[in-house]
Amino acid sequence: MATSIQQRFRSAQPPWLSDSDFDLEEFRTQVECDTDVSDYPHAEDVRDNVLVYDAAAMPRVADRRALQAELIRALADGPGVVVFTCAFDADVVDRASEAFFAIIDAQRAGGLAAGDHFGKPGANDRIWNAAQKLALHDPVVFADYYANDALAVVCQAWLGPRYQVTSQVNVVNPGGKAQVPHRDYHLGFVPDEHLTSYPAHIHRTSPTLTLQGAVAHCDMPVESGPTMLLPHSQRFAGGYIAFNRPEFIDYFDAHRVQLPLQKGDAVFFNPALYHGAGTNFSTGTSAIKRIANLMQISSPFGRAMEAMDRTAMVRAIYPSLLAMQSAGRPHREVENAVVAAAEGYAFPTNLDSDQPIGSLAPPSQVDTVLDALAENLTAEDLDVALRDQNERRMP
Repeated sequence: MATSIQQRFRSAQPPWLSDSDFDLEEFRTQVECDTDVSDYPHAEDVRDNVLVYDAAAMPRVADRRALQAELIRALADGPGVVVFTCAFDADVVDRASEAFFAIIDAQRAGGLAAGDHFGKPGANDRIWNAAQKLALHDPVVFADYYANDALAVVCQAWLGPRYQVTSQVNVVNPGGKAQVPHRDYHLGFVPDEHLTSYPAHIHRTSPTLTLQGAVAHCDMPVESGPTMLLPHSQRFAGGYIAFNRPEFIDYFDAHRVQLPLQKGDAVFFNPALYHGAGTNFSTGTSAIKRIANLMQISSPFGRAMEAMDRTAMVRAIYPSLLAMQSAGRPHREVENAVVAAAEGYAFPTNLDSDQPIGSLAPPSQVDTVLDALAENLTAEDLDVALRDQNERRMP
């Protein structure tokens, strides 16, 4: 019996992708289906096959785990994309936008030009490592922005409690051209000639290590070029290899959708979903500088794309965290901001000096910050604790 089960598993899960995994007709079969809102009881609506949730209703959800289970299904086996309306308070978004434009102005003054993974370099304005830059530029805004619980709900659902937030701000100016359709990090950034060398289980695993998101920092009618999406495309096994093939690009162009967004709305999607920023057709008095905070949230067990000085971020925002706590903000919101800034995984570390005592792992930076808040430590006391922790981790 055991041998029979093993044989069936081997036949159902070939170890390598083959030409049969890149069949356009099979792709059509998987993509051309309807999203049924009745399968997702917490959703408010389905628009162009995309699930829409009312973020304002989330605090009233009695069973948070049930909502998160539904989001997992939606991202893994459903349309692969969800929109949260009114996810971020407009005032917080405006304050963050003001900070982002100040950072962009400083970059321009310094002669820095940011490229783009899937678009023409220099055509738009981009802030790499925007999360760290925001934390250092305006710690109060960072804390208010990343205290957001709608963001935490979906991140925890897809990645668990200790995820790694990175972000890049993208301003697509009027006339800015669309990106080529693509899948995203990790395998989405592997050279074509290497992709077939990765076994099939890595192609299945890669999307579980990252969650893609975008927060609208202005109203985004379709003519401004909001993200082009192909719902249900994340399920296609050979998608990381197939997305560069002309027939798949043509199919995307013919079948992709774009949802208009309002300022404060947020869209989250499986990184294996075929997607790309749209062309900004707005002109004249109706011209729109389309600004979005593009988030790439990583599993603690993976590698984030951007190198970040999370200790500097924590030092910068800690006084704001103390102020939030003193003002009676919900503990969950304070913890959300901590998780977005600090390193939540204890490894890699130097186990000679940073030994796990009484547990399987030494404390993470998130643990250190939460303990400091619980004890109401001063910023100076936290700085000592962070320095000691960093020294223990060094080889």
